[in-house]
Amino acid sequence: MSLASADSAFHSTRWTLVLRSRGNAPEARTALSELCEVYWAPVFRFLRSEGRSDDDSRELAQEFFARLLARGGFDGADPAKGRFRSYLLGALKHFLAERRRNEGREKRGGGAVVESLDATTHDTAPGLQIADASTAISDRHFDREWAFAVMDRSLKAVQEDFEQAGKAAHFEVLKPWLVGDTDNLSQVDAAARLGITTGAVKVMIHRLRKTFRSAVETEIAETVPDATEIGEELRYLIEVLSM
Repeated sequence: MSLASADSAFHSTRWTLVLRSRGNAPEARTALSELCEVYWAPVFRFLRSEGRSDDDSRELAQEFFARLLARGGFDGADPAKGRFRSYLLGALKHFLAERRRNEGREKRGGGAVVESLDATTHDTAPGLQIADASTAISDRHFDREWAFAVMDRSLKAVQEDFEQAGKAAHFEVLKPWLVGDTDNLSQVDAAARLGITTGAVKVMIHRLRKTFRSAVETEIAETVPDATEIGEELRYLIEVLSM
């Protein structure tokens, strides 16, 4: 893969999937279910990072996506207004704020007012903000979890390419050079395990890293409003991963 392939792939993006998810037609429900599956990980990991247990985080994530499914999903999302991760974070903030308000009303004996997750289309609008600063969500922390999800999906995409080429063993041996886990493995060791020269291993690692970068670029291209923003989003992804 290459950056050029990432650009060409942009025309079949998850923004397209977002737009297809609108309405109540069967194909729209299918697209919405796929979106929820794709973005489950960063939502769950973020909720978990806030100090909740696995069970509580899983229950909250399930409730969040169930509400999206019940209320028409991402009807308010618009690729012209920014990155999809920003919209999803805004929807998550609004969900948590609404949940706290409803719990407060229940404690006081008042009735809960149901509000749409799509009250606004980006996470900087007042309708999606949590007023209590003591419980404010860290945008950058959510973005870090999002970045982990992007890296994980990209890694799996590269692995699938190797498996389809009949080189699953090569990927397993060379994978440590992508994830930074080479303390107990040298290129000489890798060459011995694969039955090739050390020089060939160096070339394969170089190509693997380029392929992985392209996979990340392709994944990023699916969540930004314009392909020209891939480079900026990639730099931001690296930045939040180094937090």
